[in-house]
Amino acid sequence: MSQLTILDNYFAEKREKHLEELKKFLSIPSISSLSEHKADMQKGAEWLSDSFKQAGLENIVIDETKGHPVVYADWLHAEDKPTVLIYGHYDVQPVDPLNLWESEPFNPEVRDNKLYARGASDDKGQVFMHVKAVEALLELEGSLPVNVKFLIEGEEEVGSPNLEEYIESNKDKLAADVIVISDTGMQGPGQPAVCYGLRGLCGVQIDVKGAKGDLHSGLYGGGVQNSIHALVSILESFRDEEGTIEVEGFYDNVRPLMEEEREAYAALGFNEDDLKQEVGVTELFGEKGYTHLERVWARPTLEINGIFGGFSGEGIKTVLPSEAGAKITCRLVPDQDPEEIVTKLKAHIEKHKPAGVTVKVTEFDKGKPFITPFDHPAIQAAGRSYEKIYAVPTAYTRGGGSIPIVAAFDEILELPVVLMGFGLSTENFHAPNEHFHLDNFDKGLRVIGDYYNELSSLSKEELKK
Repeated sequence: MSQLTILDNYFAEKREKHLEELKKFLSIPSISSLSEHKADMQKGAEWLSDSFKQAGLENIVIDETKGHPVVYADWLHAEDKPTVLIYGHYDVQPVDPLNLWESEPFNPEVRDNKLYARGASDDKGQVFMHVKAVEALLELEGSLPVNVKFLIEGEEEVGSPNLEEYIESNKDKLAADVIVISDTGMQGPGQPAVCYGLRGLCGVQIDVKGAKGDLHSGLYGGGVQNSIHALVSILESFRDEEGTIEVEGFYDNVRPLMEEEREAYAALGFNEDDLKQEVGVTELFGEKGYTHLERVWARPTLEINGIFGGFSGEGIKTVLPSEAGAKITCRLVPDQDPEEIVTKLKAHIEKHKPAGVTVKVTEFDKGKPFITPFDHPAIQAAGRSYEKIYAVPTAYTRGGGSIPIVAAFDEILELPVVLMGFGLSTENFHAPNEHFHLDNFDKGLRVIGDYYNELSSLSKEELKK
């Protein structure tokens, strides 16, 4: 009997037991952003600790941080085999607006083979799958094909403010050969995907100040600078009419797409007409010479996220606004550095500042981009495991968004990162009626179990970046 068949029989037999356990995990309202749930965060960490013990893991510890705890566990008896660091989070988003939920967010319910609860998809369900895959292999074999370390945090939904310090302080404890994270999505129903790169992020707020107060446009119009006009002039200078960013040096360090990557994206058969219909636009927009997927996965952006200033009430008010402002963010790609980009943004703003106003630039949080080459052995091994279970080719994708802590793992531990998720973009994570398709729960358990076996066939030398 093959290893996959043994795993399949095991998970089929344990399915209801596993679902009941997962429901207990999901019933804990571990909302990291709300202080009234501090005790629930501790309860979530303790539940994980107990689950690790039940699975047969060792050296289990709830490590306190300046915020919510980190839960660590390991099993390190696979001599000369790779070590896998599994990262995830047990905290969840708030549930507002509660009236839009069709069932109680912390009273898990299965409907139409979907498990509804806050955290079902993001990220408790996916963390749980890794724990149960390890438990299955230990029960069936008495050992694991690789060494494993679990690092499950309680602050991902609030930006992981204490995790980077924890990683820096525990480099030896967290030493591994590859990091595996299941907190991303699939390409679509029945279409598995390994995400091998994420864009970075930086942002600033621009505050423009003109006269000491709003001025009557009849008395001063045409003779004193209007702060909104000045702001618009600055914003207009950022991009040309085709969307190319005109900040000096912005593209200097952008890593070009490999031809193999462009071919892989083209092979996905992405339909841009379907996207236009989905988002309700007549045309897509972006840099010339790139497809939509290339633009959102592998090219940097500069976007205006909000503008404020002047009078916006009913009717009209004939004033020259004294103040105006805007928030902008940039999505960054390998090898752009957020600090360097902010410096270039500031220089550009100063250069294009109109006469008659002062400009203040406030920096926001920054996150570096991340990439593991898509032909890396750990990435390709994940693809093989997906294909065995889903019986279709695996898509190799980048993510247009940013997960700053992933870049921190990449930079501090200098390890390849494999993002192999089982969620779908339609599963309402961060929104009412979050759910997890149980078809992907069932298949994902088998994929993860097989992936640990796939990794065991690779040497530590092969896994080095």
